[in-house]
Amino acid sequence: MNQKTNHSGLREALMLSENIMTEIEMSSATLTSIALKASRLSRLMGDFDMQKIMLYEAGGYPTTIKGLNKEIWSLTIKAKRTYQKEDEGELKDFASVESIEQVENQLESYKDSLVSAQDANISISSANPHQFVTAPRGNNSERQGLLNSIRDKSKFLAERRMFIYEYVSTIYYELKFSDVSNEIFTRIRHKVDNKIGNIVPDSIKKFAAVYENLLSDNSEDWSNAVHSCRRILQDTADVLYSPCADKIVESNGKKSTIKLGSDNYINRLIAYIEENASSGRFQEIAGSHLSYLGERLDSIFKATQKGSHDIISTQDEADRYVIYTYLVVGDILTLKEDIEIQKEKE
Repeated sequence: MNQKTNHSGLREALMLSENIMTEIEMSSATLTSIALKASRLSRLMGDFDMQKIMLYEAGGYPTTIKGLNKEIWSLTIKAKRTYQKEDEGELKDFASVESIEQVENQLESYKDSLVSAQDANISISSANPHQFVTAPRGNNSERQGLLNSIRDKSKFLAERRMFIYEYVSTIYYELKFSDVSNEIFTRIRHKVDNKIGNIVPDSIKKFAAVYENLLSDNSEDWSNAVHSCRRILQDTADVLYSPCADKIVESNGKKSTIKLGSDNYINRLIAYIEENASSGRFQEIAGSHLSYLGERLDSIFKATQKGSHDIISTQDEADRYVIYTYLVVGDILTLKEDIEIQKEKE
């Protein structure tokens, strides 16, 4: 899936892919028409090689006196149109270049010819008007030749139909999964946005900047998005657990120091969680997940620290850091709300 395809384009592609699949399954449109629609689907997805292939499927692959040029040959390979056969005692590679429309027309012509060949030439006897005289038209070899041609052309079209269906269905299920995932994340985002707006209002603006940076084609903007994630976590820590003196903790007879200064925002967030673990709701949430949540916070810290020094290499990498940040902040703010609700009940 091409990442640069916008949301509206993906929605159109989802509906178009479903429509194409239905037409193939119900045989409600010609395969030529379906190939042209598949070409549009490819364009929406930014798959320009497949867009050309679908156009050539409908209209035929261009040839020269010398045969196929390198680009067209590579497209026929991708379209699964190549085959091998013996030529002058040597096994050689060939490609079928005829259009689907051409083959569809040939198939109909062969079927019509077969009907004509099988029909008897019926006439009325002049001696007896009630007597029909039949004379077979066409011989067995002619009919067999037509049957063979019909078989070959039908097989070709079946292969083309399956090729298009597999391509379109792959896109459909990818988009369907993406659409479901997007709906889930949208629901989470709305809940988190409301919490952030009430508790850490400055972070709303930072998240807006994050989204704008993620839409960019510039890797430096992706890095800036990760910088913003770090600042969002910093804001959240400042609101929930202000910088303070280091804390001494003892575990298994060993003492250790937990730094809770201004730069130690991850430690402060973890301290906030640990100190509020006695609340009823959080006791349920935390439990075995507390350690995992701490690891997530540490991983976000390391990821954002990477963004402080290096350019994020891919948009996918930046996307992951933003989603992790969003989920972590949402978890923590949900904990805060649960704590306040518990206090009201008490």
